[in-house]
Order: sequence, then structure tokens, then C-alpha cells
Amino acid sequence: MQGTGEAGGARAAGWHVFLILYTCLILFPIAFAVSNSFKTSSDAYNTILELIPRRPTLDGYRQVFAKLPFVRIALNTFLIAASVTVCKTMTSLLAAYSFVFFQYKGKKVLYFLMLITMFVPFTVTMIPNYLLITQMGLRDNIWGVALPQMADVLGIFLLRQAMRGIPKSLVEAAKLDNIPDLKIMKDIIMPLVRPAVISTGIIFFINSWNEYVWPVLILKSVEHYTLPLALQMYISAEGGTDFPLAMAVSVLTMLIPLVLYLIFQKYIISTFAMTGVKG
Repeated sequence: MQGTGEAGGARAAGWHVFLILYTCLILFPIAFAVSNSFKTSSDAYNTILELIPRRPTLDGYRQVFAKLPFVRIALNTFLIAASVTVCKTMTSLLAAYSFVFFQYKGKKVLYFLMLITMFVPFTVTMIPNYLLITQMGLRDNIWGVALPQMADVLGIFLLRQAMRGIPKSLVEAAKLDNIPDLKIMKDIIMPLVRPAVISTGIIFFINSWNEYVWPVLILKSVEHYTLPLALQMYISAEGGTDFPLAMAVSVLTMLIPLVLYLIFQKYIISTFAMTGVKG
């Protein structure tokens, strides 16, 4: 018994060491960006892997606000991410409610057809979306970035899984009292699936905030740029990267999503755990 206990303790210690090393590996890029954003250009190239700046400076951040309409760019990014998050969450809620609590012919077939679209590559829909946005006159417009992203199958899947755990008798009893479906969803369903809604919304917000490929196709003017596009302005494949400035933009870009994730991480983890248990 003592040998078994010692073996179990050794395995636990090994897992702790592994997880600590893995956590350090994940956190290193963040520490790297923060450190180099406070360095001078010469220090950034000569001591790039040193996490403690030798001569800390705020020049990188000063240049961000001097060379870029940073507040406007941050506002563009927030407006796109917020509008996409709200619309995706609302459409996902309505669709998930329909798939769980409505009965109609072909419901399962329709649901699985929607799930299949998760595996359609972005490159397949990119050109049709681009042509449509161009015809609508929304090129070089932040709403041209947001419009094609207003619905999402992943959100429908996550919220449907959350709603499947709610007894259907609750909804049936409410319908017997002639309560409208929208009121049922607002007063009965929403309080029960709030963690799933919050975590799904955070995932949508972070994904939209970090989106690069679609905005770079649509947006051409600097005043309409999002933060990932602004970052790309200072990263050059030819070696002309202004490293401290690029790192300062990186830090400012990841700040809001990182804070949101840290605040709501328990909801995100519980939602994915719930989808895995319910199948």
C-alpha cells in the first residue's frame, strides 16, 4: 500500500511539473510581447528574448497614438465585435430554442445540415461574400465586415446542448397558460442557460476581435482599420518591422479579449464540459 501511495504521489508530482511547464509555454508569448513593447528598438533586437527590459520606455506606446488614429481603430474593432456578438448570440438562441422545443417535420435533418456547414472552408464562401458586399456598396465599411458574420452554427450547437438539459415540461406548462414563446425564452429559458449564453458570447467576441482575413479584404482606409490590420502595418516580411511598436499594438489588441476571458473563463469551461457530457 505504501508503494502504491508513493507511485501515485510521484505521478501527481510529474503531472504538476508538466502542467507548470505547459502553462509557462503558453504564457511566454504574452510575456514576450509585453516585455518588448517597453524596450527601445536597439534593445528589442539585441535582447529580444530577455523578459526584463534593460531600459524600460513608453516610446512604443507613444508612437502608437502618434502614428495611428488608435482610438478610432479600437472603436471600429469594438463596434464590429460587439454587433457580431449580439447578432450571433440572438440568432443562436432563437435557432437553438426552435431545435429543442418545437416539433416539425425534418427538424433533425435540418439541424445536421446546419452542422455540416461548420466544415465548409472559409475560402469557399469568401468570394461570394466579397461580391455581395461589393454590390451592396459596403466595401471599406466596418459593416461590410460585420454583416456576413451575423449567424454562427457553433453558437446554435452550444446553446442547443445547454437547452437539452431543461425539462420540456416547463415549456409545455407555460404554453398551456398561453405564454408566448419569446416570453418563455426570456423568463424561463434564459436564466437557466445564462452561463452558456455568456460563454458563447465571449467566444464570439474574441473570434471577431481577432479576425484578420475578412477585414483585410474589405477595409482599405486606415481610419476604417481594425486592430489586427493596424498590427500588420508594422510587421514586414522584408525585415522592416518596428518591433517595439508592433509589440505595443499587440499588447493593446489582446488586452480586452484577455480580460474578458479571465473574467468569464469558468462559464466557457463549464459550457464545453456540458456539451461533452450531453452529447
